[in-house]
Amino acid sequence: MKKGGVGGGNTITGLIYEGKVDLSTYLSQQNGYEVKGSEVFYKGNVVAYVFKKHEFYSFLSRNGVDWKKIISRQLLPDNCIYVIVNNTLYIIEVKTQNVGGSVDEKLQTCDFKRQQYIKLLSQLNIEVEYIYILSSWFKKPIYKDVLNYIISVKCQYYFEYIPLQKLGLPVPVQ
Repeated sequence: MKKGGVGGGNTITGLIYEGKVDLSTYLSQQNGYEVKGSEVFYKGNVVAYVFKKHEFYSFLSRNGVDWKKIISRQLLPDNCIYVIVNNTLYIIEVKTQNVGGSVDEKLQTCDFKRQQYIKLLSQLNIEVEYIYILSSWFKKPIYKDVLNYIISVKCQYYFEYIPLQKLGLPVPVQ
């Protein structure tokens, strides 16, 4: 689905929210895709690199970035993917909720976290996009203001789905 819960999804063209989204697993199941370690191949060509949690800091280290000199505390992304063709790192945070609680407030931290990732990747000249994949719990009217805030600070959200095309990845042919 698109931002605001409008639109439809086709399992072949996007990442489906299934409680806990694992980008590597999803991509490796798509026609033409193969994931080896952190490398994502499409039809034999490397198109991206995927990282979870601490793997992101290994990527930074391999590229000469010492995070300790840039930010004071590590951020551990649920999933992130560096897409080569558009030189962009997409931070993908999965948020689900069944009752009111702390996740409500975590949604309001996206701007701070996005800015931290921008600082970390600035010397590599890599763009940063911060995206939430939200469970349908967050479609409730009480989240209208926080969802509007997410968009206002140049972050994004999708309900239970994110299109591969949005990430700049090839959409497999069935």
